[in-house]
Amino acid sequence: MTEAHPVAATWIKQAVRNGAHLIVADPRYNGIAEHANTFIQHKVGSDVALINGLMHVLITEDLYDHAYVQAHTTGFDEMKTVVMDYTPERAAEICGITAQIIREAARRMASVKPAALMYTLGITEHTCGVNNVMSCANLQMLLGNVGFACGGVNPLRGQNNVQGACDMGALPGDLPGYQKVDHPASRANFEQTWAVTLPATPGLMIPDMINGLAGGKVKALYVFGKNIANTEPDIRHVEHCLKSAEFLVCNDIFPTETTRFAHVVFPAAAWSGDDGTFTNSERRVSRVRKAVDPPGEARPNWWIFKQIAHRMGHLWPSTSGQEIWDNEVSVLAPLFAGIKYHRIENDGLQWPVPNEQHPGTTVMHGDGNFTCGRGQFAALEWMPPAEQPDEAYPFVLSTGRRLYHYHTRTQTGRCKGLNDLLGAETAEISAQDAQALSISNGEKVRVTSRRGAVEVTAKITPQVPPGLVWMSFHFRDGNANWLTNPVFDPISKTAEFKACAVQLEKV
Repeated sequence: MTEAHPVAATWIKQAVRNGAHLIVADPRYNGIAEHANTFIQHKVGSDVALINGLMHVLITEDLYDHAYVQAHTTGFDEMKTVVMDYTPERAAEICGITAQIIREAARRMASVKPAALMYTLGITEHTCGVNNVMSCANLQMLLGNVGFACGGVNPLRGQNNVQGACDMGALPGDLPGYQKVDHPASRANFEQTWAVTLPATPGLMIPDMINGLAGGKVKALYVFGKNIANTEPDIRHVEHCLKSAEFLVCNDIFPTETTRFAHVVFPAAAWSGDDGTFTNSERRVSRVRKAVDPPGEARPNWWIFKQIAHRMGHLWPSTSGQEIWDNEVSVLAPLFAGIKYHRIENDGLQWPVPNEQHPGTTVMHGDGNFTCGRGQFAALEWMPPAEQPDEAYPFVLSTGRRLYHYHTRTQTGRCKGLNDLLGAETAEISAQDAQALSISNGEKVRVTSRRGAVEVTAKITPQVPPGLVWMSFHFRDGNANWLTNPVFDPISKTAEFKACAVQLEKV
């Protein structure tokens, strides 16, 4: 969290200084773990087993919130049946930790109310990512922590406007405001306003789009602000698919590894070159104000889309971010009906905001009253990562982000000062593994998976346990995605960036 979300992490560190008890669970002893009162270093991919073990203690020691569970949830008995198989001893064996730390952490969680649970991409980037998230919800509902300030399940997203993109319908099954494309009434409202006929079934997700290029199922791909040649698992396969595209359009603020494959590149204005909104993880819609004119031929994204639509025979009336929001988004999406630009000049508003008199919704599911009725417990079994270490590939590779660079460095890589601080990729390994392989700190090593190999500098660190190799995807040379496994959560289609099997050798 201190590397991927350094600003948010400052608030956590300040809370600890003020007396809050911090429990951190992570396979890597990262910066935020240094501030933890309790640190649980569980194995990569063992999250469901860990949470089931915690809930086993809460249930068997009668530490959970009976009144909350009875009044506000459903599915408890089914969840309990599964959880009873995850004794602290069994969970500890799966996780590679002690049963005692599971018991101590569970008892501590039960002693404080409310308590917040935060997770980052270490939870979602697995073939069981959806189950991991639902496990987090299980735990917080069992403790009675959902629906209260300073409680809840709080995702820290991979980018600053992931929430806003989803809000606007950047999901294959959603229209703006999470109105479902397969819901006739929702679809009809947009069809009437836009004067088009919309598909009645959800569209493709990113892995299906990319794979569809190679076989010709997908004829054209519009890549909007994403460097998929570096960010997706198994780069060689991704580049093969990009080369196979009949027509590829890129819309970006800089040339990237992906624009090399494009037939058309639209130069876009950066966030500072146009007015608009961002939405953060607490659903707060905030203004973004233009600070500079876009350079050269760069144009705002909405302008580019509007010009394309015009050449396809559609005349879109809005001529600014404010007009798009005030006249279209807030009119078509009930969640945002009360949000207008004049109302978000200062601190913004948290949706849902059903009308212009509404103050916004600070806490979702207030006092445990879920918007869908009752919170649904999920009975979840632990499943290991898709690729396990073996004799040929005895190490687990896990990936993530580092403090000094952002994603694939399309922006931060142009800053000399940041490159001076971190100029190349490293492979983090334990002292035990380094000694066994006669690797010294700073020496070149080769990391190989079933998909490829990279040569990077070894960094011997106490942050990673024996058997684990940790890398990032910031640099083209040494990018961990030459190695990662293209397997995906069956629901979210998020790739398992956090676990694959590799071998490690001194060069």
